[in-house]
Amino acid sequence: MADQAFVTLATNDNYAKGAMVLGRSLRTHKTSRNLVALIGPHVTEPAREVLQKIYDEVRLVDLLDSKDSAHLALMKRPDLGVTFTKLHCWTLTHYSKCVFMDADTLVLSNVDELFDREELSAAPDPGWPDCFNSGVFVFRPSNETYRQLIRLCTEDGSFDGGDQGVLNSFFSNWATADIAKHLPFIYNLSSIAIYSYLPAFKQYGSDAKVVHFLGKMKPWNYSYDAKTKSVKGHSQDPSTLHPDYLLKWWDIYSGTVLSMMKEQYGSQPFYSGCEDTDEIHHGVSQIHVSPPPAPTISSEERKQKWEQGQADYMGMDSFENIQRKLDSFLN
Repeated sequence: MADQAFVTLATNDNYAKGAMVLGRSLRTHKTSRNLVALIGPHVTEPAREVLQKIYDEVRLVDLLDSKDSAHLALMKRPDLGVTFTKLHCWTLTHYSKCVFMDADTLVLSNVDELFDREELSAAPDPGWPDCFNSGVFVFRPSNETYRQLIRLCTEDGSFDGGDQGVLNSFFSNWATADIAKHLPFIYNLSSIAIYSYLPAFKQYGSDAKVVHFLGKMKPWNYSYDAKTKSVKGHSQDPSTLHPDYLLKWWDIYSGTVLSMMKEQYGSQPFYSGCEDTDEIHHGVSQIHVSPPPAPTISSEERKQKWEQGQADYMGMDSFENIQRKLDSFLN
């Protein structure tokens, strides 16, 4: 299917690492479609070279920034402004249909069946299910659609300061017009949502095909010890990354991507995220996550953190601990 492609976007070297792992996961699961990476000017030359080894097409695009500081401040995510650059994907008119995937997604099995869907097909957002999450969506490239999207940005901005707000405004009938355009949640499984409905994850989680690492903490914000096969957090902020998926990401990165990065960077220093990189083992064995030490808090403080969406998902509020309490209660 040379006229169809998976598309992603990397605006800097960190997201380029995510794009590398995403591309490798698509290749591992035998996609028959082309792979396209849109990159911003801040992606360095060695990272571009690695992407070119994984993707069929790597295209440099200009950054589009919403410059909507009020809405971005409201979200407390000022880094999302440049995600307007995502709109460039509609200019890939040499393809008849594409599937866009954020660079912080990971493919767990073949998802070529997504190309059977029409524009704009996407999964519901866990925060507001009548909106779709723009981390994975099916679209048809069109210069006219691109012009209309840019006009909408210019005239109305975005209700959330990022690309998701613009796309939901543009495809405003997604929630009601055609249920066939609602992708099952397994095609854009948010690790944040796992903890909000544990019984559903226990029942359906094994069917997940794409995991999306939403939130500030991304897989590349951690470090990996190749000797002990352990992932270590280096932030005191609560994490919302499920350990199993986090480890799958690092297994691909350390097993296939890092060697390509070392080859391209040569003698140039770069942060790999891997400790003891000369002794990387490619097989997955008994891997464990070592979360950052959590300060002792009172029950009231813990309750307040839950209400504010700041649960300690890698510590006392981990999936395993919560499931243990649920099982104890049900028994």
